[in-house]
Amino acid sequence: MRIPIAKRVQQIPPSGIRLFFDLVIGMDDVISLGVGEPDFDTPWHIRETGIFSLEQGLTSYTSNKGLRELRAAISDFLKNRRGLRYDPDEEILVTVGVSEAVDVAMRAILDGGERFLVPQPCFVSYAPMATLAGGEPVCIPLPASSGFRLTPALLRGAVARRARGIIINYPSNPTGVSYRARELGALAAVIRRTDLAVLSDEIYDELTYDFDHVPFPALPGMRERTVYLNGFSKAYAMTGWRIGYAAGPRHLIDAMTKIHQYTIMCAPTTGQVAACEALRSGGKDVREMKREYARRREYVHGRLVRMGLDCARPDGAFYIFPCIRSSGLDSMGFSRRLLEEEKVAVVPGTAFGEVGEGFVRISYASSHENLKEALDRIERFLRRARAAPARH
Repeated sequence: MRIPIAKRVQQIPPSGIRLFFDLVIGMDDVISLGVGEPDFDTPWHIRETGIFSLEQGLTSYTSNKGLRELRAAISDFLKNRRGLRYDPDEEILVTVGVSEAVDVAMRAILDGGERFLVPQPCFVSYAPMATLAGGEPVCIPLPASSGFRLTPALLRGAVARRARGIIINYPSNPTGVSYRARELGALAAVIRRTDLAVLSDEIYDELTYDFDHVPFPALPGMRERTVYLNGFSKAYAMTGWRIGYAAGPRHLIDAMTKIHQYTIMCAPTTGQVAACEALRSGGKDVREMKREYARRREYVHGRLVRMGLDCARPDGAFYIFPCIRSSGLDSMGFSRRLLEEEKVAVVPGTAFGEVGEGFVRISYASSHENLKEALDRIERFLRRARAAPARH
């Protein structure tokens, strides 16, 4: 017999990023500007702490909510760095990366068929996660004319759809867009008039370049309705350690912990020990990596603009989202041909939602040498594409 597959699984597409990068496997001389991962190694003192924990035999399960030492360190960090106060015993859950935190949060708040708002372009897993949680994802298209920003007007139009919650991500993957305090306050004013729960994915908060990052639960009236999501992957270059966390009202964290207990048990112990060291002593490393990302941002943005690509300067993260319509190609055609002809991998904008058509995501989490060579190849490709008749 053939085992049937659940309809909700059948209806979600494969990851647009992974589907495209299957094409890269086996190709030589490819420069990848597509991977959403720091190119830095995890700082040595963090790795050394993880190694020492293994030598000490710290390989058992931790509490379901995570090591008490780590939850206390997260609580102190959020208080001192962000002005947020969360009880380490009742209001913080350590997860397997932020992806698990998003998943269990959606499953904790969504009943069958309830709508969940997903501003797009966005990280590829948000809408599928809502579907897998039994909800109905409702896209809020963020037009290029708004700079791919969620505005109060767009939000007011969406909340009329009677949704259960919304996910907000800033600085954004894939656009690098972030929000100043005034902009966030205007969004919060709309949300206060609704029953929306807010999932605020702020994994790139430490990589905000030109203004101070303001956490969503710090806004008036938002703490009690927000699940704050963060982790160690991006700022500390710890993607493979798989440590994230959620902070929020006790009843929500209790519900999320219940799901986490039955599906995960606990996050990796070695990663949790290493994350404690990151919070204790990793600030200098974060600042150094941020300075380098900011330098790369200026270089990549300047090169793309000089190529004639309409391209907003990112506020944060390590992504840039140029418009490639002047090439005469759509997003997938541009990305495929660039890979085939010049061996440069970028991600089609449509991987992040239909509104991404006409754009590609470029990650500048790569060495200056790689970025220069890749941009030289892109410039060469654009000259050929613009000279040829338009084709898709």
